[in-house]
Amino acid sequence: MTLSSRIFEPERFGRSAGAPLYARIKKLVQEAVAAGELRRGDSIPSERDVAETLQVSRVTVRKAFSDLVAEGVLVQRRGSGTYVNGPVRRIEQPLSRLTSFSEDMQLRGIKTDADWLDRSSGLPTPEESLMLSISPNEHVSRFHRLRRADGVPLAIELAVIPHHFLPDPMSVSGSLYEALGARGAKPVRALQRLRATALTAQEAELLGQPAGSPALFIERISYLSDGRIVEYTRSHYRGDTYDFVAELTLAPEPRS
Repeated sequence: MTLSSRIFEPERFGRSAGAPLYARIKKLVQEAVAAGELRRGDSIPSERDVAETLQVSRVTVRKAFSDLVAEGVLVQRRGSGTYVNGPVRRIEQPLSRLTSFSEDMQLRGIKTDADWLDRSSGLPTPEESLMLSISPNEHVSRFHRLRRADGVPLAIELAVIPHHFLPDPMSVSGSLYEALGARGAKPVRALQRLRATALTAQEAELLGQPAGSPALFIERISYLSDGRIVEYTRSHYRGDTYDFVAELTLAPEPRS
């Protein structure tokens, strides 16, 4: 029997008799994490296995797991399973500096990785054509990724680059800005819009969050020094992990 399976022994479960079933399951996990029995990265048995072991419904287990995910105790990874999460690490991102996700994390000594959701070439959508100021017949390269920091999914990012700047999407394996820099096309300034939003079911599944969880939607248009647009990116960042910081100064008073 694995350690995580022992956490859900019926004997332990019975000690909290009287509380709602889902709350008793949550307590098993919370106590195991607090005691060090479950550590970051440990795999949690499936909903079906826990339901069979404790003789409860899968709906009850799903409610307990969803609450633990929302609280940051567990993380669910699509196609992989449920794992113990570490404490949620909040990241401050200055709004006055233009950097890529990879550069942001490297500056903080955080290890990054990504799951490719799409890496392809094609014609732009009407919105992409407008934002990039290109012809509807001009091809673009798309880079759609789930971005992680220290193994924790933080953001879903879709970057669109005009084909003449980066014609081979498969040539990019790491930092997009590094790949653009190697071709003399790294952006030097950008316009960025942020707004609050709620994660769709698909986005929430990718980020290991309950559907409807708060998120930050960020739209960025990046420029070269000669004014040409080189990047149009749309990202969804988990609302519980990112703080965007701006320094404000008082405008000088007009002379009388």
